[in-house]
Amino acid sequence: MASVSPYARRFISYLRREQIKRLAASKNRVDGRALDQTREIEIKTGVVKTADGSAEVKLGKTHVIAGVKVGLGQPFPDAPDEGVLVVSAEVLPHASPYTEVGPPDESAIELARVVDRGIRHCGYVDFKKLAVEGGKAYVLWVDLYIINDDGNLVDAANLASVAALKNTQLPAVVKDESGAVKLDRNNKSPLPLETSKVPVAVSVGKIANVLFLDPNFEEELSLDGRVTFTISEDRIVAAQKTLGYFTQPELEAALDLAIKGRDRYLEALKSILGSS
Repeated sequence: MASVSPYARRFISYLRREQIKRLAASKNRVDGRALDQTREIEIKTGVVKTADGSAEVKLGKTHVIAGVKVGLGQPFPDAPDEGVLVVSAEVLPHASPYTEVGPPDESAIELARVVDRGIRHCGYVDFKKLAVEGGKAYVLWVDLYIINDDGNLVDAANLASVAALKNTQLPAVVKDESGAVKLDRNNKSPLPLETSKVPVAVSVGKIANVLFLDPNFEEELSLDGRVTFTISEDRIVAAQKTLGYFTQPELEAALDLAIKGRDRYLEALKSILGSS
């Protein structure tokens, strides 16, 4: 496991911040994109053969793999008739020059929480259909692996997670000779999903009073503010401000930008969500 050194972030930011801020003030970006433009997106599924579902996402140079493993366990006490979702994130040691070996830091934990929150509250996964007789439930373990961190891990990890869930096959529940329930991994069916309710996380960065989509790593080092909206259909199912502050007009403008980003991400997901 690994984490990103806060000292390294401050050091690299000191060298580049003023240049990036000058560019932002003139509505230009260090990589030449428009303010409302995301980087190129590539999504593949079925990339981990040992998982019950998996996906790989490249958002520019940011590279994330999601794997889903299905198990049986106890439902949460406040949702005894629903399945369970558990999301975790790990930054691999080679993900960036500023990554240090060690346990997941607060940013990795927060990344997993933001992705988890968006999926859990939108209706994309039909958790009611994941309850199993005998007080058991399907448990969906979504593991996120950061292969390369070039900024905006939240959006990339969200895309990888929802694509991996679409790729997931549920093992059938059977009983053994003693009557105990277990999984038959030789007999699988697709995970029940409502693809029209797919949650899409879109992050908006702020430098001074300039807002823009999909901040890359160098831009992240220079941000004065950052907010992530997770949108399902026409609803905001989660909003997370991870840095700085936004005025009410800035939040409204950020949401307008996020809707544009959502449409771009949905276009990239179209072939995945439409596949069987």
